[in-house]
Order: sequence, then C-alpha cells, then structure tokens
Amino acid sequence: MEFLEACRQIIGIDSSPAAGTLEVARFIEGLVRGMSATAPMRIELQTETWNGVDQANVIVRPQLAESDELPVAEFLLETHLDTPDPGPYALWNKTAANPFNASIYQSADGDLIHGLGSADVKLDFLCKLYALRDVIERRRLAGIISWRMPPVLVGTYGEELGMPGAIRLIRKKKIRPTAVLVGEPTALQLVVAGKGFASVEIEIPFSEEERKFRSDHDLSESSSTQSRLFSGRAAHSSAPQLGESAILKMLDSLERFPAGLATMEIEGGVNFNTVPSQAVLEIDIVPTFSNEALKNLMTQKLIRIRTAIKKVEEQFRRFPDAEFLPQEPTMNIGMIRTFEEHVKISGCVRLPPTVSQNDYEGWMRDLRDACVVEGAVFRIGDYKQPFRTAANSKLVEVCKSVLVEMNLNAALGAQAVANEANVFAKFGLDCAVWGPGQGVGNSHTPNEYVRLSELDRATEFYRQVISRMCV
Repeated sequence: MEFLEACRQIIGIDSSPAAGTLEVARFIEGLVRGMSATAPMRIELQTETWNGVDQANVIVRPQLAESDELPVAEFLLETHLDTPDPGPYALWNKTAANPFNASIYQSADGDLIHGLGSADVKLDFLCKLYALRDVIERRRLAGIISWRMPPVLVGTYGEELGMPGAIRLIRKKKIRPTAVLVGEPTALQLVVAGKGFASVEIEIPFSEEERKFRSDHDLSESSSTQSRLFSGRAAHSSAPQLGESAILKMLDSLERFPAGLATMEIEGGVNFNTVPSQAVLEIDIVPTFSNEALKNLMTQKLIRIRTAIKKVEEQFRRFPDAEFLPQEPTMNIGMIRTFEEHVKISGCVRLPPTVSQNDYEGWMRDLRDACVVEGAVFRIGDYKQPFRTAANSKLVEVCKSVLVEMNLNAALGAQAVANEANVFAKFGLDCAVWGPGQGVGNSHTPNEYVRLSELDRATEFYRQVISRMCV
C-alpha cells in the first residue's frame, strides 16, 4: 500500500514541460528522508531555471561512511521525471478526464494503473528508489557499510526538451559512473542499442515579388484563391511506418501544379517529432511575373528543397541495421508554418549506429547547401549520437543473468527513440535501457498505463542488479 500511494502521489504532480520537475523532485526528497531512518541515504537537488521553468535533477546515494567525496566509480540508475504535455483532458477517459488522477483498473491481464507518467516513466523511478532502499536496509541489518561500487540513483529533467538535465549532470561532474541503466518503457526487454536523433529547422524566405503580391492580395476584394486539405495518419516519428504524412502528400502534390502559383498559406502538423495527420495549402494565381520571379516562388523553392531531402533519403538505404524497425535512417517533416516573411519547416532525423559521424555530417551539409541556394536558413537544434553497448559488457551480462533467473525475456533489443543513454554513451559509458510498461502505442497517448505486476518485477529486477553490480 505504501508503494501504491507513492505511485498515486507522484502521478498527481504535474511535471510536463510547462510545469517542470522541481515539485516532483521535492516530493521525492520527502520520500527519501522518510526512508533514511532504516535505509540511510543522501539526497541532493540540482536545480535550474530552464526556459523560464523551474527544473531539478534528483541525486540519491547511500550514506557512505568513508567521506562525503564522490567515489572513484559508481553504478548509475537513471530515470527522467518529466512527462510530455497531456493533450486534451477529455481523452483521458480512464482517469475521469484528469491525466494526473492515478486510476487502477482490473483487466484480464492483471491490474493496470493509468495516468500521465505511469509508463513513461515516473513509476520506474519509484521502482528503483524502493529497490535501492531495500538493498541498503538489508546491508545495514547485516552490518555491512562498504560498497565495491556504490549505486547512485538519478531522476533527470527535460527528456522531452532535449535532455538538458542529463547533460548538466555530466558537465557539473555530479556523478562518476562507469555503467548506466536508463529507465524507459521497454516492456521489460533489455535494450542495448538506440538510434541517434537530430532536430532540424528550415526557414525559406518569400521573394520580394511574392511578399508584395501576398500583401496586396490581403487588401483586394476578390481573388482566385484555392485551398486543398491533405489528410494522413499520425504516428511518433520513431515509428513512421505506422503513420502517413499529410505534409509529404502536400509537398509532393506541388510538382503536379501548374507554374505561377503563389503560396498564401501552407500549414501542417502539430510538432516536429510526430508524423503529421493534416496539412492545408492555400494558393492563388500570380499576375504576369518574369521567368526569374516564377522560379523564386515559394512553391518552386519547396519543390527543390523536397528534391534535396529525397536525395539524402536515397542514401539512407545504404545503412540498414537489422536490430531496428524501421531498419534504415529516417527523416520526418513534422510541421510546416507560414509567416509574413518566410515558411518554416520543422522535423527530425533518426540514425541507427550503422551511420558514422562523417555520414551524418555529410547529409546535413547537403541539406544546408540546398537551402543556401534558395536563400533559406538551415539549423540543427539538437543532436544525440546513436549508441550500441557490447553484449559481453558487465552491465549487459548482469542484467541478462537476472532476467533469466526471473524467467523474463533475456533477448537483447534496440529502440528507435532517443533517450538519456544516447547522452551517456557519448562519454564512453556502457549503457542499457530497461523498464516496465509498453512504449509504442502507450506512452505519449491518453490513458497511458502500466501493469502493477510489471512494477513488482521491475523492483525485484533492480534489487538484484544493484546487488550484483555494487556489492
């Protein structure tokens, strides 16, 4: 009951991007202090205001007898504490239209707990915390105070914002890990490889002639404006095969349009990281333009930039990785918006470990060069390298042996989504990703849930892994 009440309370705290993680960090601080009477632990909050929002990393360690200095090597257990935005509350019909109202339901597969962050990934942090408490308590009762390699449990902020919490943790030298077990909903499967991630933006300027035409058009009493709506199917950009891009349908349709069409409005998508389900295009016939002016219309610039993207995507086929689905690198155009002076395209690229840094940088150069020709600005907003951990690393071997003994799936897997393992692997650390709950089709959706039986198994898994890695 104590654990379930903690689950209910932590889900009840809003830690979405607009709210930040400081409040949930303070809740955890209270939990740790309450546990420390029987399981001595130290807790530190690493606070920061990020884009105007109060954030905090939580760092929990066993109380070491030797000194307050950091040990030479630690085993890091990490879980992010932030969640995505819940979206429309009305869609959360399993939680009485309140995503922060943890609700337990009985099902044929066992009891489920619904609520924002149940699978992705607040409750995983609690599993780690209670497992750490149990291991420390047992060692205290046995009179054991030393650790071969002390564990450190960290809850980070900003996974949905480019993972600044994990980056700051490393840069400020708050931890000294040699291996990292990252929490993500993997349905209890051990993930040892992950795709890299880059977010990109392209700003394409209107020509002077088209800007004037658009401005005059707004003042005219009549026009021949036509609008077209394009429909697709939404999906997370890590699984584009599950969706159908309305923006790509719209961009590809431009090649079939006659020349001499000005772009009045072009809109589509809800964010850069989602396959867009809708897009709309409003166009009008321009008056007599010179041939040069016709070449510089927005419709023609979009066609040429789309062609450049297709050329890069053709190169993706040379880098399949059978561990992933989809196997090849992917590029998603998630959002397009019209502004007074320009059109902005936002998207992301996902890269399996088969892609080298040189190949990635070459593709980005090709896209930048194509944009420069159009007078457009190309930006990379965020980049995380792909990672792969050797199957014979100590971390992987320990995790596999525990899974076998618990009669759980010990097959090694891969994920297309980027997470903190991409950050930590960059610093040469062995990383694995594991956690309760289903990711695809469950996290980032209304009525997110996790099975209570998986939380029990996760807590026991972490107990065993901590004992074998650290004792």
